[in-house]
Amino acid sequence: MESVTVALGSNLGDKTSTLYEAGKFLKSISEKPIVKSSIWKSEPIGPSKYEFLNATVKIFTSYSAEPLLRELKEYEQEAGREKNPERWAPRILDLDIIQFGNLAIQKESLIIPHQEYSRRLFVLLPMQETSPDWKDPVTGKSIQQMIEDAPPMQIEKTEINW
Repeated sequence: MESVTVALGSNLGDKTSTLYEAGKFLKSISEKPIVKSSIWKSEPIGPSKYEFLNATVKIFTSYSAEPLLRELKEYEQEAGREKNPERWAPRILDLDIIQFGNLAIQKESLIIPHQEYSRRLFVLLPMQETSPDWKDPVTGKSIQQMIEDAPPMQIEKTEINW
């Protein structure tokens, strides 16, 4: 069984409800109790115009990475996400596998750790809450080191309970 960090983001519709429902979905596929971060509000990146709500959830699974990714992408579709959205476009829900145990996976269909996470405070700050001792298996950097190296952005922890 592997511990897996899934990053969640939403900037369309009822974002809080979307994250709440995604949390319930992640709980349903985890084989042990999940660990949820706080919900963070962040500025949009790229052409998107709306603020995001972001979080991370640590789940535990016997799935291998690719079947898990398929299940996450199917859930995104059920939640209303467009099948092939424009990069950084507004979205109902985005679920990304950031960490899968201590594996580094480099395939055409899947890269773990997620290739851009180490520059994204909206992933790193929530991940610090759910996996504070984890180190990137490629670089060996700690979450705290990556936070210190990440570009600044507008981000704040919310009081939203989920």
